[in-house]
This record gives sequence, C-alpha cells and structure tokens, in this order.
Amino acid sequence: MLYAIIATDVENSLENRLAARPAHLARLEQLKSQGRLILAGPNPAIDSNDPGAAGFTGSLIVAEFASLSAAQEWADADPYRAAGVYESVVVKPFKLVLP
Repeated sequence: MLYAIIATDVENSLENRLAARPAHLARLEQLKSQGRLILAGPNPAIDSNDPGAAGFTGSLIVAEFASLSAAQEWADADPYRAAGVYESVVVKPFKLVLP
C-alpha cells in the first residue's frame, strides 16, 4: 500500500538540512531502485523552486510500504530526523487516484 510521509521542518534548520541531505537522498534512491517511490520533495519556504536562504518548511514523500508501521519505522529512521531538521512527521495511508 502507499503511504504519505508529511514532515514539517524546524524553523531555521536549513544548515542541518543541507548537511544531512546526502544521506536522506540515498535512502530515497534506495526506495526508487526498488520501484517503491512515487514522489518525494521539499516544500520551499517561498514561492520559488530555489528558495536560497529562505530554505524549506517541510517535505512530502509518497512511497509503497508493507504496512503503516513499516512506513512509520522508515520515516522515524530518516537522517533529517536525526539531524534535527524535522519538527514533526505524520505518516498516513495514501490512495493514488490520478494520474
């Protein structure tokens, strides 16, 4: 089943985000190579694809997991959590309708 992982960043955590980004992306690449990643990306803090120093306010990941608990376990192990980037993370089932 698909699950949405919806994360909210700690304010002014851009430096921590940038430092942990390679490890975060490596985990996403692993999901992608397994054919389980539907989409992933950050929420820019301003209306721009490159927000610069404004940074980001969070992230959204939609991926396939065996269960809600497996999705939660994966989200809990995200390098952004360990680096203090994420203030909160919500994991919930997701039903893809379109496209």
